[in-house]
Amino acid sequence: MKLTIVINGKGGVGKDTLCRFAAERYKTENVSSITPIKELAAACGWQGEKTDRARKFLSDLKALTAAYNDYPTTYLANCYRAFLSSDDELLFVHIREPEEIRKFVAATDGAAKTLLVRGGERCERAAYGNASDDGVEDYPYDYVFENDRPLDETKTAFIAFLDGIVAEASD
Repeated sequence: MKLTIVINGKGGVGKDTLCRFAAERYKTENVSSITPIKELAAACGWQGEKTDRARKFLSDLKALTAAYNDYPTTYLANCYRAFLSSDDELLFVHIREPEEIRKFVAATDGAAKTLLVRGGERCERAAYGNASDDGVEDYPYDYVFENDRPLDETKTAFIAFLDGIVAEASD
């Protein structure tokens, strides 16, 4: 079984936590379209901060590299090919921008599924001030997971949710 899931949601909704839960059940790889951009940003003086200003810088830098040579999608397509050759079962791909999600799904010939994670009221924020974070709801996702339970209940709920996606993909 091989399943690729583009996972998205606003900052703080628990995407990484859900991926860790999945890794307890499935052999999981977790990659992000921002990883190579962070490497470029570090060369420009970014020091890992998560301020609104830094988030906008990363978003703008990603947009520039996407427009110039599709760098983020090329990076992810290489990760996807490596995943297909590995013994991993699940690949989570973190992508924020709807157009970048479309490009990656196309690069997988439509094999990748898409998942939006919402965090309930505790994670609601009107805007971050950058296109990457502010547009996460602007895509027709295959699945939506409402991450609005206490953490101890979330793991059970997400694994059951994920098992359903896996079963559907296996049909």
